[in-house]
Amino acid sequence: MAVAQRMTEQEYEDFVISGVEGLWELHDGVLVEKPGMSWKHLNIVTRLVRHLGNQLDEADYRVFAEARARVPGATIFLPDVMVVPTAYGEAIAELPDLAIFSRPLPLVVEVWSPSTGDYDVETKIPVYQQRGDLDIWRLHPYEPTLNRWVRQPDGSYVKSTQHGGVVELAALPGVTIDLDRLFAG
Repeated sequence: MAVAQRMTEQEYEDFVISGVEGLWELHDGVLVEKPGMSWKHLNIVTRLVRHLGNQLDEADYRVFAEARARVPGATIFLPDVMVVPTAYGEAIAELPDLAIFSRPLPLVVEVWSPSTGDYDVETKIPVYQQRGDLDIWRLHPYEPTLNRWVRQPDGSYVKSTQHGGVVELAALPGVTIDLDRLFAG
């Protein structure tokens, strides 16, 4: 549900901190409520967070579901999963403000849902690329598929599609996700 009134990033933060129910994003200044998730969607998110968390050292990285990523200019998204260098949190750890990450992330994941599937690809993926995120995934739980955009040294992205097998994260060598296992639940 989009709310027609435009708002600034500060107004968005104040709105979210006020305790209003729901998961809210800011799409180019427009407040949008993120819709609820299906069982398969939630299951993929939960399993992916666990698989990543089991492989990453907390001293270096944190894995979050529903944290916020910003592009300055009134756009703040809540990716389904994101890997954040622990160092990014050190500067904001003692602040009562929302944790919103502006710097490029090693991994950003959206999981397809009927209500946001096309929107994720058409709107969110280009924003994640604009941010410079290194490995961008869109998982489709009903047609077990990974669409992936990997940032290249020249700043461009290479897109690939996988329907199974083991995937090594581009920005986190040695960290792998077995797609067959991820989708099998």
